[in-house]
Amino acid sequence: MTKFKNKYRIESTRLPDWDYTTPGWYFVTICTKNREPFFGQVVNGVMRLSPIGEIVAEEWQKTEEIRENVTMDASVIMPNHVHGVIIIHEQRDDDNVVMPGFTANPVAMAQSVETPRRGVSTDWGQTAKATQNWKSGSLGAIIGQIKSVCTKRIWAAGYPEFGWQSRFYDHIIRNRESLEHIRAYIYNNPKQWEDDDYFLGNSDL
Repeated sequence: MTKFKNKYRIESTRLPDWDYTTPGWYFVTICTKNREPFFGQVVNGVMRLSPIGEIVAEEWQKTEEIRENVTMDASVIMPNHVHGVIIIHEQRDDDNVVMPGFTANPVAMAQSVETPRRGVSTDWGQTAKATQNWKSGSLGAIIGQIKSVCTKRIWAAGYPEFGWQSRFYDHIIRNRESLEHIRAYIYNNPKQWEDDDYFLGNSDL
């Protein structure tokens, strides 16, 4: 799991029992179309954002300002993809939110398609219309909004060639050990760029 080899290469069909509005910790990856390095480049182990990358960085962080029950944890923007941990909190009737721990319903967790060595991919269209298929407040709706807002800003800035991959990838984080492992992977991603599965020249997803 150190380099997450093969983690996102297996196409899976989600089981209908898992509700992606469920409070929890989710490790997500969203990629650019055809792995184009729109977001910048890694120089001596440091990520240098392009104007497009700056827009994505801004919108990524804005997500938790727009959605009061969402927190954006560790994240990194790489030349052709974004890794990040998204926390969906429990929303209470009094509009307060509760920080989720790692004590989710074990039955519901067992029904999740995520396994320690397997991720899932989710289709997401390029147009705002596609977000209508997502349940409000779900992980898919959150990612869809990020993609849509970024695309509008990027195109308006004069980069009409920009596009996202139609899928995003997610992994349900089950425990603190897994979370810390994923955070370390995210923080070290620029230093290990040439060994990354998403490195330009590596095999396609």
